[in-house]
Amino acid sequence: MDSATAAYEAVDRGYEALYLLHTSYGQATEETERACAQALADHVDAADFLHVETGHLAQIGASSLTDEEMAVDDADLDSDEIPTSYVPFRNANLLSMAVSYAEANDCSAIFIGAHSEDFSGYPDCRPQFFDAFQQVIDAGTKPETEIELVAPFVEWSKTDIAERGLELGVPYEDTWSCYRESPPACGTCDACAFRLQAFQNLGERDPVEYAERPDYTE
Repeated sequence: MDSATAAYEAVDRGYEALYLLHTSYGQATEETERACAQALADHVDAADFLHVETGHLAQIGASSLTDEEMAVDDADLDSDEIPTSYVPFRNANLLSMAVSYAEANDCSAIFIGAHSEDFSGYPDCRPQFFDAFQQVIDAGTKPETEIELVAPFVEWSKTDIAERGLELGVPYEDTWSCYRESPPACGTCDACAFRLQAFQNLGERDPVEYAERPDYTE
């Protein structure tokens, strides 16, 4: 959801040739996510779509997203603890690949959909992480390379993102957030809860199919 909205935000900001990078890192819903990413590439008429297997993150483990022996927790939207779904240093791994992809194709920016409700639980979604990674990009690419790391929603809530996405016409029916299942989505993990809450706050119905649709506005 966040990545799709970021792609449409990039288009709205005038970026004409989008190179979409999708990774499978052993997550339970990787096939559904990949199908959604490919559909998104078609929607935005992407210049290129690259799918990369990053099995090392699953081999490293320590996340309920990649380790079958760890259960994905039910949603706790008020928790300040780092959730079991945290994949250790995942964004650094993914952004490193994105920088390689961007530099090889003379791209001028990398968009990532991380936002404020992410960095309350995931340390690699904090604004200071992206600021630091911009320095890594500047130091580790060719002198003539200029790539801006753009996190347009980093101070936004999920509700803000959904509102912006609806305004931009993002095809949310072709996006996936659930950590546990391929369709229908479970409706009770953190990712489903934040997503459903966002649509509920806006008085809109999420077009994705759910096994349960709890009310998260209470």
